[in-house]
Amino acid sequence: MYKVIIIDDEYLARSVVKEYLAGHADLELVAECGDGFEGVKAIQQYQPDLIFLDIQMPKINGFEMLELIEEPPAVIFTTAFDEYAIRAFEAHAVDYLLKPFNKDRFDKAVGKWAEQKKSAPAVVDQGLLETAALSPSQNQRIVVKNGNKIKIIPVHDIWYLEAADDYVKVHTPEGYFLKNKTMGYFEQVLDKQQFARCHRSYIVNVQQITRIDPYEKDNHVALLRSGARVPVSRGGYGKLKSVLGL
Repeated sequence: MYKVIIIDDEYLARSVVKEYLAGHADLELVAECGDGFEGVKAIQQYQPDLIFLDIQMPKINGFEMLELIEEPPAVIFTTAFDEYAIRAFEAHAVDYLLKPFNKDRFDKAVGKWAEQKKSAPAVVDQGLLETAALSPSQNQRIVVKNGNKIKIIPVHDIWYLEAADDYVKVHTPEGYFLKNKTMGYFEQVLDKQQFARCHRSYIVNVQQITRIDPYEKDNHVALLRSGARVPVSRGGYGKLKSVLGL
């Protein structure tokens, strides 16, 4: 018996999936959730084999929810049309059900998951999450886990980002938060008119800079409104000058 969770903010949509699941005796529905916050808790509690996940939900969307889970289970997405979501699915071969879908299409998706499970454990392709993050609605904030809590950080609240081994420290007025992403990822998704890679280990919000001072040989240091000092390499100095129009 395989454990299944449904995560969708629409009651009717959850009811349809529950109805279709009744035809699969080997799938046991262990929880249904109305938003991504509930979804994270349920996945941690039940450790499901498969989830049916909506994308467009209040609070946090489906992609952001998956980013908060260290080892996401197999996913069949259930979603209305979204340009970035479809692009992400098609680029990384993750199956999805485009609403409204019928039982035949549902059964095919479950069958595809079952076949993939025979050859290898079905996992979420990280490339899918990175492609989806290019959506304008998603790159205006960063969602992080802070202990057992989930925090949404608007990008305008970010002072700077700092590389920290396999994580990135997101520095804000409330302190810093860790995100399991790379600096290259953030350099790609953040607005290049607002954030600049000023150093191999730093990305700075240019709106926070009060001045840039020389510092040892060809390097500089950016002083921020908060009083923080961010290193600026020779190449990073050129990027900052370009963004700031100097």
